Amino acid sequence: MSYLYLKKSPAKPAATSSRRAVPPRQKKYIAITFFGLGFFLFTSAVLPIIQFQLEYSIKFNQIVNPLSTRFYNRAGNILGDVSEDYTQLSNWFVAEASSPQDVNFASPGQSITSYRLSIPTLKIYDANVEVGSMDLKKSLVQYAQTALPGQLGNAVVFGHSVLPQFFNPKSYMTIFSTLFKLEQGDEIVVDFDNVKYKYLVEEMYEVQPTDLSVLEQRFDGRYLTLITCSPPGTYLRRLVVKARIVDF
Repeated sequence: MSYLYLKKSPAKPAATSSRRAVPPRQKKYIAITFFGLGFFLFTSAVLPIIQFQLEYSIKFNQIVNPLSTRFYNRAGNILGDVSEDYTQLSNWFVAEASSPQDVNFASPGQSITSYRLSIPTLKIYDANVEVGSMDLKKSLVQYAQTALPGQLGNAVVFGHSVLPQFFNPKSYMTIFSTLFKLEQGDEIVVDFDNVKYKYLVEEMYEVQPTDLSVLEQRFDGRYLTLITCSPPGTYLRRLVVKARIVDF
């Protein structure tokens, strides 16, 4: 009797998945973490706007507030066209606005093209103001043909703003983010042509992007107007801070 022996092949190990299953509890923690991060980012963007509306905008409407006799809050406001580059001053006036050429401008008649502006209360010192420029990324901008500092009339200066938590007094992208915190009597100092001028804040109010009255000239005194977008981080309206010159 003959026997045939066959060598048995070794058994293959059971296939294992290359991915380890995530335990349910770990999935829960990951979901909570992402939700918390998303909620934090959302509230960081929205809460400053709500705070502005409640703490300042409502206060503007109260007669007891010396900074606001003219606060506008018309219906139908929408966010500005995000496709526009609002670091360029030429985009700040919406299509419905009347032409700036229709405004009664001053005729400065000087060759000075830049000067320095400081707002000690906001820790802004020696910010560069370019006269007639349009690029708010590089400097504050005084609107062309408005009165120069020290002259009769109204020097109108524009600055960019973002959410207040990103305020950096040395960055022209954020420099006016806390402008709304100014109060009546706060100082604004201008160093123009080696002469220093001091202005005191008199009032603060908001206008629509269509309102060009902020560029108008008054020749009964020497004024300075600061303008930025409002609420900070949006393009809804324009915040206007008006100041009058005083002696040092």
